Amino acid sequence: MRRALNEELDAAKPRGLGEAAARLSARYRSSATDRPRSFIQSDEDALAYAAYRLPATYAGVAAALAAVQRISPGLLPSSVLDIGAGPGTAAWAAVETFPRLETVSLVEPDLRMAALGKRLAQYGPPPLRLARWEQSNIEELPTGPTADLVIAAYVLGEIDEGRRTEVLQKLISLAGRLLVLVEPGTPFGYSVILSARAQLLDAGRSVVAPCPHDDACPMAGSDWCHFSVRLPRSRIHRQLKAGSLSYEDEKFSYVAVAPEPPRRGYSRIVRHPTTRTAMIRLELCAPQGLRTEVVTKRDKAAFRDARDVRWGDEWPVIDFSKPRVDES
Repeated sequence: MRRALNEELDAAKPRGLGEAAARLSARYRSSATDRPRSFIQSDEDALAYAAYRLPATYAGVAAALAAVQRISPGLLPSSVLDIGAGPGTAAWAAVETFPRLETVSLVEPDLRMAALGKRLAQYGPPPLRLARWEQSNIEELPTGPTADLVIAAYVLGEIDEGRRTEVLQKLISLAGRLLVLVEPGTPFGYSVILSARAQLLDAGRSVVAPCPHDDACPMAGSDWCHFSVRLPRSRIHRQLKAGSLSYEDEKFSYVAVAPEPPRRGYSRIVRHPTTRTAMIRLELCAPQGLRTEVVTKRDKAAFRDARDVRWGDEWPVIDFSKPRVDES
């Protein structure tokens, strides 16, 4: 995917691409509700958006799908539907995560974005090269399961609040085995995911990830559930973002649901672990709610495992009924 994007960028005019990226960035920062895709008016705008957002979007979706795959390794979809696909970013992440995928379908209303996505797909594996693209809005899609896995990444937040319930109901009907929603890891993005999660549970779905339960979110009202993934920046990526760092951190919120409950028995690490010489503190969302687990060197196996976990990873369920000593 990186090679495909670089080929497109190398063929573009640097000045025009830089100006398009600057326009998108300025308009995005000046609006409380619109996203950069709302302002795409040319092929250069589409390519600038892809250069500006594709790597981070891919990283966020891939991290969410990886969590799903770890929790439910038996969920092996053979088909994926990418809603609001843009240049096909979520479909790329799905094919990388689930190598048994055979059929890829993408829905994107913008012709320029779809054309770019089709060109990028020619660098990918067969399911992407042979993917079916449809120029359509979500409301125009037929009702009924159309794919094992349906992904709507950075889509719901772009839809008017009054229409989200109807759109989400359509997404539920389209997903045969798994529905994954991803939004920015901001308070607003979390609120969109939180509202969608409630509707999905009311519709009889069960959360696969990130939540280790189907109860009310224990962060609601005081904090927001989000995660972070670090990704490298290419030279052109740094230029378009006027950044000097060789990496960036993408913050995202997500929820993945299925008709049947997944295997339970884990907690979710909801903050960066705090590491000290002889202890590691883990902030967890557990089946019982928010908890703090302190792992010390006295428990060699657990301490060794705790050194390798990251924000967003799973952690085995612990027995909170036993008294625990905070060794901080």
